[in-house]
Amino acid sequence: MAERIVIDPITRIEGHLRIEAELDAANTITKSYSSGTMVRGIEVILKGRDPREAWAFAQRACGVCTTVHSFASIRSVEDALKIQIPKAANLIRNLMITQQYVHDHVMHFYHLHALDWVDVVSAIKADPAETSRIQQSISPWANSSPAYFEDVRKKVLGIVESGQLSIFANAYWGHPAYNLPPEINLLAVAHYLEALDAQRTFTKIHTIFGGKNPHPNFVVGGVPMPIDLNSGTALNAERLSIIKDSIDRMLAFVDQVYLPDLLAIAPYYLEYAGIGEGLGNFLTWGELPGTDNSDVSKYVVPRAVITGRDLGSIQEPDPRDFKNMQEFIAHSWYEYAEGEKAGLHPWKGETKFNFTGPNPPYEYLNVDQKYSWLKAPRWAGKPMEVGPLARVLAMYASGHKQTQELTDMVLKALGAPITAVFSTLGRTAARAIETKVFADHMLQTFNELVDTIKSGDTRTFNDTMWEPTKWPAHAEGFGFMEAPRGALGHWIVIDNGKIANYQMVVPTTWNGSPRDHLDQAGAYEASLIGTPLAKPEWPLEILRTIHSFDPCMACAIHMVDANGNDLGETGIGLNVCVS
Repeated sequence: MAERIVIDPITRIEGHLRIEAELDAANTITKSYSSGTMVRGIEVILKGRDPREAWAFAQRACGVCTTVHSFASIRSVEDALKIQIPKAANLIRNLMITQQYVHDHVMHFYHLHALDWVDVVSAIKADPAETSRIQQSISPWANSSPAYFEDVRKKVLGIVESGQLSIFANAYWGHPAYNLPPEINLLAVAHYLEALDAQRTFTKIHTIFGGKNPHPNFVVGGVPMPIDLNSGTALNAERLSIIKDSIDRMLAFVDQVYLPDLLAIAPYYLEYAGIGEGLGNFLTWGELPGTDNSDVSKYVVPRAVITGRDLGSIQEPDPRDFKNMQEFIAHSWYEYAEGEKAGLHPWKGETKFNFTGPNPPYEYLNVDQKYSWLKAPRWAGKPMEVGPLARVLAMYASGHKQTQELTDMVLKALGAPITAVFSTLGRTAARAIETKVFADHMLQTFNELVDTIKSGDTRTFNDTMWEPTKWPAHAEGFGFMEAPRGALGHWIVIDNGKIANYQMVVPTTWNGSPRDHLDQAGAYEASLIGTPLAKPEWPLEILRTIHSFDPCMACAIHMVDANGNDLGETGIGLNVCVS
């Protein structure tokens, strides 16, 4: 048997993901397997409930993506009942969506992914004056003095000398694959800490529009925030001013910290422009619509399928297509009435648990059988990658000017060809590129909202189809959102005013899927093939590629224990087993 290594959990937040990888004699990955190790089944919980309250349950699929399941859920109901939301409501939703992108991507880059590239302990060796020089050469960010970076260096030194690394624990410090000089490590650690503080500003938009964060409030037919400039409880001039200030601060952080850091770090890891591609197939459901969600042509992010890297041939996927949109379970712990090889459209989807082992304790998964709680969604029979890279490719290929300019700028700065986007480094860069696109769009949306309010159009709720007596006896709807981690779809079936079926196909289900009945690997599994490991006992290279997708296992597998108690566990450690 080839050497097999196990990382469990590999996730830094939101649920557990297990990766097993087989190595050849040169310590290069030849096969890999991705396993979601827990389940709870929100889809089952929603059966029989009022569709108008589905968003509140679906929202709890994740504690990080605090809006995405709510949007997908309410859009599914609105699609089923043919509800058009007012213009102001759509603008508010788009503001909340773009805020989520910026917040989530900044958090991912600094707190979930940067430590794969940044050696925190090395920062104590840095010359603060040189770090200051580097900072001032790449952006006008205010926190740039030698004294500031010396303070950060002393903080890190104190943590290291204490023997308790706290938030920096459980990593591979000193790994030979860390390439950054100490001064850039210090720069990145400083911005890691600043990003923690910046989140307080980022969340204000959700708090104002949704009443709280995480898990803001929503409503089918619009948004629960009325507009009245003279009211102390509605969206008024004061709250608009707070939102504008929050947007300005987010834009400054993206322009002066996030993008410059990406361009400062990436040149030291150009080998990753040729590592981690995987499938070469990409899917987006589209995002940032006009008032009419059904008018796909007005989406900022197009609805698109790209196969075989071919940016010259984009297809528009139809989520209602029973033949092409299917989920498979040959290697997933579920069963279908039609058998193990059946592929089901989500409107006909089944969530019937069928755990067949292994029973702990165990060393390895039996990958010839079922080995994950994630299903295997496929488009036209093919596994797909979803996420920031898919969106950037779709916008780039469809002629979105800013995306094209930013992508070309990043590639030129790195001296990399266009093919470099199909990689671990490309995936990481795409997240930063779209953060800039969405941050700018957030400001444009805010200005449009202000103009809409000035025109007297302040409606935020359409109640024409609120009462179930007006609903058809049977209705089917598709709700979408391009979540920060990728294409999210909720499919709902409503019979006699109640939910008859509900299926969520989330980004991490697409990316983290196990093999299907044709033995086709999912995006995670495919992306690791060919990756060389410098130290198999410290598989940092695996972390880099998997974390470039930003796994969210809570969304994908929905965790409770055997007694039905919500565990809500955050995976922060790395347990490595080497045979």
